[in-house]
Amino acid sequence: MSNIHPTAIIDNNAKIDTSVKIGAYSIIGPNVVIGANTTIASHVEIKGHTTIGTNNHIYQFTSIGEKPQHTKYNNEPTQLIIGNNNIIREFCTLHLGTTIGEGVTRIGNDNMLMVSTHIAHDCQVGNKTIFANNVALGGHVHVNDWVVLGAYSIVHQFSIIGEHVMISGATGVAQDVPPYTMAFGYRAEPKGINSEGIKRRGFTPEQIENIKKAYKILYRNGLSLNEAKDKITELAQTQVELQVYVKFFAQSQRSIIR
Repeated sequence: MSNIHPTAIIDNNAKIDTSVKIGAYSIIGPNVVIGANTTIASHVEIKGHTTIGTNNHIYQFTSIGEKPQHTKYNNEPTQLIIGNNNIIREFCTLHLGTTIGEGVTRIGNDNMLMVSTHIAHDCQVGNKTIFANNVALGGHVHVNDWVVLGAYSIVHQFSIIGEHVMISGATGVAQDVPPYTMAFGYRAEPKGINSEGIKRRGFTPEQIENIKKAYKILYRNGLSLNEAKDKITELAQTQVELQVYVKFFAQSQRSIIR
């Protein structure tokens, strides 16, 4: 195949679209599937039961589909599934799932993973996220759509980050982060809503005002968490932009940052 450098090592059982480009000294294992128009730079290793979609760009020195860093993993045929149109920069490490979790680590579409991002076993990453340099997700973390994680931020295992959240750099996330929230600090604390981010995504002034009111219900009105959940759930019946809160409340197990 003319798109594959002669020094690349490709297992005969790998399923690779003829349009895929693979650079020098990259290694592709037998259970790997790579979709059309994906570019693999030099010195990339892709192994395990890994499926990669279309139009992805994977930069040099990345490790994709490696065994999870979990003491109970015993070489089960767990998976890593990566969607379409993702940018995966240098030195990223993306691991397989485990049978302790869902058995699959998933990364959606249109994401940018900057240098040295680590996505651990069983993580579920949505669409249109940005992970700045050296972001690290512990196992079983869920990151929903349109999330921005600042450089050197770390997320505790089993945490959930709601849609449209922005986490500042060098922030430790130890609990779940509600949708639309801006958070920062040594231990993540809520600091208002991600108003600039959602404005750029086309939310109307009325919708942004509704989100601000929901944030105040959650953090400023002196309500218990259950009382705030009930109030926001009631508002979401007529305010579509608040429905992601209802989804988040149903998922959340670790309580929320306060």
